[in-house]
Amino acid sequence: MEQTALAALSAFAVATSITPGPNNMMLMASGANFGLRRTVPHALGVGIGFTLMIVLVGVGLMELFDLFPVLNTVLKLVSIVYMLWLAWKIANAAAPSDGEHPQGTPMSFFQAVLFQWVNPKAWSMALTAIALYAPDRNLAAVLLVALVFGIINLPSTSLWAVMGVSLRGWLSSPGRLRAFNWTMAALLVGSLALLL
Repeated sequence: MEQTALAALSAFAVATSITPGPNNMMLMASGANFGLRRTVPHALGVGIGFTLMIVLVGVGLMELFDLFPVLNTVLKLVSIVYMLWLAWKIANAAAPSDGEHPQGTPMSFFQAVLFQWVNPKAWSMALTAIALYAPDRNLAAVLLVALVFGIINLPSTSLWAVMGVSLRGWLSSPGRLRAFNWTMAALLVGSLALLL
């Protein structure tokens, strides 16, 4: 890949990874509710899960969607239902019981990896990245796209968890935490509406 194309791919990866979307809203909410240490597995699951998704989309899944367009509709329906359920969970997250450890648990590494498969923004990013930067879908080009996203995605999305952590002191009030969680849930639903 030429340097110009690599720079364009890197800029695309930064722009799509750091902008608001389901992963970033959930990481910010997790950072605010559970702290950075307990959110790290979630952040790693997003970064590694999305990188794996790009590879799998590039080496064959894109062709499956080309052959069976109904799969796009099925994916959208499953994504909508799952994202609405997650928004409900975020909105109704319990306030911290002792000020330090909230009730409930943050998303695990494997849950975050699997979440990429029902995240419409992740699908849009992966399909667009492969179509633009590995259009012939040869393995070397697909792996390069995945590598660039792997390097850029994790630090970009982790910034949202850090922003959530920085709000923890302000969110020590149960009323403010409840308002924050409802706002994050609304933004999650809003990001879904914009993507679909």
